[in-house]
Amino acid sequence: MIALVGWVGALCMVAASFLMPSMLGFYLAILGLSLLTGQAYEQRNWNLIFLNIASIIGFSTTIWGMI
Repeated sequence: MIALVGWVGALCMVAASFLMPSMLGFYLAILGLSLLTGQAYEQRNWNLIFLNIASIIGFSTTIWGMI
C-alpha cells in the first residue's frame, strides 16, 4: 500500500511541475510531498523527510501569499 501511495505522490509532483504557476500546481505539490513523506518515513530516510517538510512549508507560504 505504501508503494501505491508513493506512486500517487510522484504523479502529483509531476502534474504539479506543469501546473505550478496556478494554485492547483501548489496544492498538488503539497499533496504529492505529503504522500511521499509517508514513503520516506517507512524507509527511515530522514533527509528526505526534512526536505519534504521544508518544501511543504515553502509551498504553503506561497499559497498564503497568493490568497
